[in-house]
Amino acid sequence: MKRWLEGYTFHYTTKSGSFLHRSSKGPVVDRGSARGTTYASFLNLIDLLYVKQFLDEGLSLQKLRLALEEAKERIGAFHFANQTFFTDGRNIHLQFGDDGGPIMALLTGGQYSIAPIIAQLATRIEFDEVTGYAERYYPLGKKGLVVIDPKFSFGRPTLVGRRGITTANVIDLYRGEAKRLQPVCKWLGLSRREAQAAIGYELSIAA
Repeated sequence: MKRWLEGYTFHYTTKSGSFLHRSSKGPVVDRGSARGTTYASFLNLIDLLYVKQFLDEGLSLQKLRLALEEAKERIGAFHFANQTFFTDGRNIHLQFGDDGGPIMALLTGGQYSIAPIIAQLATRIEFDEVTGYAERYYPLGKKGLVVIDPKFSFGRPTLVGRRGITTANVIDLYRGEAKRLQPVCKWLGLSRREAQAAIGYELSIAA
């Protein structure tokens, strides 16, 4: 993922093998003024989720770069972390306007899509109603009780509706209490389901 944020340089030789050439590829995710630093914003992290999702669906990095460039030209979109992007496993699609607006398949010369498009990550991301960009991320799904919101706890995973309680807090106390759930719930004022969600999430990312 570091290459997707920072780009990379590589070397290759000609077919005859007599010349060594140096070339480079820019980042897939544009960090704007943070370029050249180790800093990545919340939107950058959501962008990386989209890039990984697109790659898992079989799309190439080259296609992602070109698709984002076209999206910038058409609607000024600088992030994949936008509810207007979809994939069907073959192409990246861009929706114009609100839900129900026309959908165009990028890199097709302006061809509009009529087949149903499923937003692979939309079930786990909450978008800002005004900007359309990702605002919160629910790693276990929107009913999974865990949320990552850059406005709370410095973007660390927290329990939904309990912004001051991070999942790391819960599992630390759980381990300190010899993996007994009842004391954790009592000390933090959590339901058993909330505590289990936090612990399950932390164990899943540590695996």
